[in-house]
Amino acid sequence: MQAIVSDVHSNMEAFQAVLNDIRQRGVSDVICLGDLIGYGPDPRACLDLAGGFNLCLLGNHEEAVLFEAQAQGFNPRATVAVKWTARQFNMLGDDRAANAKRWDFMGNMPRYYSGNGILLVHGSPSDPTREYVYTTDVRNPNKMERIFGQIEHLCFVGHTHVPGVWTDDMTFRSPDDLDYVYRISPRKTIINVGSVGQPRDNDPRACYALFDGAAVRFIKVAYDFETTIRKIYAIQDLDRSLGDRLREGR
Repeated sequence: MQAIVSDVHSNMEAFQAVLNDIRQRGVSDVICLGDLIGYGPDPRACLDLAGGFNLCLLGNHEEAVLFEAQAQGFNPRATVAVKWTARQFNMLGDDRAANAKRWDFMGNMPRYYSGNGILLVHGSPSDPTREYVYTTDVRNPNKMERIFGQIEHLCFVGHTHVPGVWTDDMTFRSPDDLDYVYRISPRKTIINVGSVGQPRDNDPRACYALFDGAAVRFIKVAYDFETTIRKIYAIQDLDRSLGDRLREGR
């Protein structure tokens, strides 16, 4: 059994709640599909919590912190948040030794993992860190055929913060549609595991997935988002809307 998380976005309260839930289920194999950092108030703590995971992929926010030029496509509030996040890894402060390890950790994150018919990416097979696979893309057959053409069987993604399952018959199903369980079929399938730290499916609970080879189970976990919101409000460079959206999961 593996737990697959994504898009923690420096939200320590959500991350701890999810990791506690994973531990209570007796699962020790954890994979992250990227964006441990960005938007939220606790980038260092969230990176440190993920240090023992089996695999952590590079997300577009890690990429933007590592290579500032890659942040050019970000909206203004995200750009300010990226720059604030990067400053938290200052190599001139008292915690430079710890920050050096954090830079190394991010710098060693692979862009994708592939094996046994399974592809893991943050965004999509076409652009592992930046292309989005949207729920509405089932109405864009050219895009989806291109993406499915790069998948052997299963592909796990994050990036949109909206959980669900696409199959190569151009169907999308949400966790609600699936009663929170998708049983693996021979069809080529894309599975978005949702977001731990900034859900955007109109549900404020943190979301992650459990995978046992035969099925994917979507798990929702309640957490103390008001504490996270207060932390965001206290940081001038983090737009208050980044906190407000946590209440509604949008």
